[in-house]
Amino acid sequence: MAKALISHGPVAQNRKARHDYAIEETVEAGIMLTGSEVKSLRLGRCTLVESFAQPENGELFLINSHIPAYEGASHFQHNERRKRKLLLHRREIDRLMAAVGRRGMTLVPLSLYFNDRGKAKVQLGLAKGKTHVDRRDDIKKREWQREQARVMRAKG
Repeated sequence: MAKALISHGPVAQNRKARHDYAIEETVEAGIMLTGSEVKSLRLGRCTLVESFAQPENGELFLINSHIPAYEGASHFQHNERRKRKLLLHRREIDRLMAAVGRRGMTLVPLSLYFNDRGKAKVQLGLAKGKTHVDRRDDIKKREWQREQARVMRAKG
């Protein structure tokens, strides 16, 4: 018996990306998939934790994302960690490639989801790596906001 299909909402999220990187800008990109990959994604099976986007020959590819094999498919299965082409307009690709090359930034997938028309999309973040000090500052800010919320709840 097949599992329930996921139609809307994120299929996979890369929560670790927001912890490890300072996201400066986000971009939505289409992704080129095979049929068994789409069916596996509709079951909510995907991992983006160690993946990244990389320019190659004037195109962008999603590298190291894991989409497990779909059990219901025939013996023609997809490679689970293959490079997947990202679909963007030429101007966007050129702008992102320039930012990655010039400023020492990277393209990190933040989430993978299906839009209202049923097309698989990847939300990419143009990111700069955080240092240990940056992470500690984020933790301090978060704790301070929690403390402020506690005080406001206690008084109000």
